[in-house]
Amino acid sequence: MLTQTPRGTKDIFTPSIRVWQYVEEVIREIATRFVFEEIRTPIFEHTELFLRGVGENTDIVQKEMYTFEDKGGRSLSLRPEITAGAARAFVEHKMYAGTLPVRLYYIGPNFRYEKPGAGRWRQFHQFGAEIYGAYSAAADAELIALADMLFSKLGIRDGMEIRVNSLGNAECRARYNSVLKSFLSEHFNELCETCQMRFARNPMRVLDCKSQNCQALLQEAPVPLNVLGDECRKHLESTQQILSAMGITAVLDSKIVRGLDYYTRTVFEFIDTNSNLTVCGGGRYDNLIEECGGPATGAVGFALGLERLIMMLEGMERSKVADVFIGSSGAEGFIKAHSLANELREAGIAADADISGRGVKAQMKYANKTGARFSMIIGENELAGESVKIKDMQTGQEIEKSFSEIKAFLEGV
Repeated sequence: MLTQTPRGTKDIFTPSIRVWQYVEEVIREIATRFVFEEIRTPIFEHTELFLRGVGENTDIVQKEMYTFEDKGGRSLSLRPEITAGAARAFVEHKMYAGTLPVRLYYIGPNFRYEKPGAGRWRQFHQFGAEIYGAYSAAADAELIALADMLFSKLGIRDGMEIRVNSLGNAECRARYNSVLKSFLSEHFNELCETCQMRFARNPMRVLDCKSQNCQALLQEAPVPLNVLGDECRKHLESTQQILSAMGITAVLDSKIVRGLDYYTRTVFEFIDTNSNLTVCGGGRYDNLIEECGGPATGAVGFALGLERLIMMLEGMERSKVADVFIGSSGAEGFIKAHSLANELREAGIAADADISGRGVKAQMKYANKTGARFSMIIGENELAGESVKIKDMQTGQEIEKSFSEIKAFLEGV
């Protein structure tokens, strides 16, 4: 239908858009503190990028991607996540030849065909951060610290728990796949049909199954920590030590595996303990740059869904649309109101003025509905006296200021 959004999408506008804008402002502020630079990648990429980067045996690639053929016969896909695109950009623009590490962050929409639910949409938005060119556990800790500071700034950190684990390097994963496959083979007939297919292609994907029967079975499954090599175990311990020195507590959770094929070594999640939902997840992916055609490059990052984050901030009061509404009476008052409004805007003050030709009473009703902090009406008397009464819309109090004093007054409140 022409007047209805497609299922799994939504319009974002007043008043919720103010919370979105506030969150994005905080994201940019915190990312800048950590010396991250923004990157904006295309909304669609060559499908092969996601097959190699995300993993062709993942649910995202097999079931959820929006893939189409363009007029040149090329297979393209709307991005289901942004890490693969950021890695592609790192390689394509030879960022590895410059000063390392490279710190990047992004804010933008992604697309997955899945059943919409609470905080889950087919077009959804993510904030993510990536560090390329560092193998050190300090990079892992820095990413976790960035997310931790963001949640603290937004006032929702107290309800979260940080959980970390390690998947090990290629050798560790090979050992783990072997012991996991041995365990699963003993219970093969108890697995759901999807997991029976995953068993042959990529047994670790079985761990992501949402089936209650499979999850009950997996309670006894071996975990990656059981087969970690010394180097990977030290990396995990070092990450925890650095976080502890930062004053950040991270709980070891051997069940965390994350759902994408590119992860190696450290994986982590921020869990909302009230809902037991994952708010932020990430980890290390030291092989991804090579998969995208670049040189061997250490990499770590995370992503978080803004829709779910906004849900946690539901009801938050944000700044109003206008700092001041300037109403008017008469033709000359109308001109003065717009002249003053533009002068205030140039000074960085959000000013609104009547553009609909309403009467004074209707203008004040409008000012009240928009939530402007202050209001004033300029008419013949105000023009003659070169002053106007400024009303505080929250308290109802009025204070008279000359036209030349209005800007300084509004800047000081």
